[in-house]
Formats: sequence, C-alpha cells, structure tokens
Amino acid sequence: MPQIINAILNAGWFGYLARIVLTFMFWSSGLSKLIDFNAGAGEMVHFGLEPGWLFNLATIIVQIGGSLLIIFNRWTWLGAGALAVFTVATIPIAHNFWVMEEPFKTIEFLLVIEHISVIGALMVVAYASVRKS
Repeated sequence: MPQIINAILNAGWFGYLARIVLTFMFWSSGLSKLIDFNAGAGEMVHFGLEPGWLFNLATIIVQIGGSLLIIFNRWTWLGAGALAVFTVATIPIAHNFWVMEEPFKTIEFLLVIEHISVIGALMVVAYASVRKS
C-alpha cells in the first residue's frame, strides 16, 4: 500500500470523517425533523404512523443517537444495529414499490436497493467495531 494511503487510513481524523459521511443521511434527516418538528410529525402521519409526534420523536432519537454512537465510536455496534433496523423498517412503510405504478415503482425500487447497500455498510461497521484485529 502506498505510504500516503496508509497515512490517511491510519489518521484519527479519517476515522471521524468516514463515520460522519457514513451516517450523514441519518443525522441530517434527524436534525431536519428536529428543526421543523411539525413537518416531521406530518411526514409520519403521511406514512400512516400515528401519533405523528411520537413517531417523529422516536425517529429523531434513533437517527441522531445512532449516528452519534457511530461517529464517536462508542457502542458502535448498537448505533449501527439501530440504524440498520430503522432502515429495514422504512422499506415496507415508505418504499413499498410492489404496490406502486410506474414510474414511481422503479424509483422506489432503486431507493430500496440503496437502502440495502446502506444496511450492508452498517453491518460492516458493527462487525468491525467488535473485531480486535
């Protein structure tokens, strides 16, 4: 491995940057729902989750809390697991492509594929967090 790549991969800042980027979709969504709480609650109601305020609060806690656990590398396996389960749960609730008509069916299907890849990345993070070597 080239020395510069080795230096970057072993730098502490790189680990933080990688964890911040990995969790961006979660913490940015959680902050958005926190900043405009009523819009977040309305989104929950739109997807049939009542009471909207309670589901919005739970979503904020999971998205921001799980992200922080990963970013600060504390109970990383728990943060990654919580975000992975959350992401799995969003598929039948918000991305149920199998009941949609085109072109939305294909768009939502592609989002599900991306969600599955994110779940895989979170699995790798959880796995790596408990490995000693």
